Amino acid sequence: MKNTGPHHIRMDNWLSCAPFESLLQMEIKSAANGHAVLSMPFLHQFSQGAGLLHGGALTSLADTAVAIACKSMLAPGTHFATLSLESTFLAPVQEGIVTAHAVVTKSETDRRTLHGQATVKDQNGKEVMRFTSLFRIARSQQKENEKSAGRRDPFGV
Repeated sequence: MKNTGPHHIRMDNWLSCAPFESLLQMEIKSAANGHAVLSMPFLHQFSQGAGLLHGGALTSLADTAVAIACKSMLAPGTHFATLSLESTFLAPVQEGIVTAHAVVTKSETDRRTLHGQATVKDQNGKEVMRFTSLFRIARSQQKENEKSAGRRDPFGV
């Protein structure tokens, strides 16, 4: 019988197990305590018709950076999903490596909601995109985390 999960993956191996992120050749530079830095090269396959880095690729990098920041502050195996996201494009990317710097904070009104922010910069340090998102922790997962941790706050704060 095939192992159908759940699959426990170490943070440093997470992207190698994610086909889409692997396709975009994303790399985790750092991830801890609700912060993450990821990078991605601009390859020709990621360009749009005018030869610029496609906005969807930039948005995917930022969304993944925020997701990794979430994973860095939650108990292993916690399930969560993106509820909403917004990207604001500030400048085109024509070459090089782009880097997303993400930070996540927990909601003050709802323990299951996480607020994510990221900035994406080009290889010269120029800000090319701002990104915000909301993530939601699965209800059943939160209850399980609270029970195993012996406290009501799944973030351990």
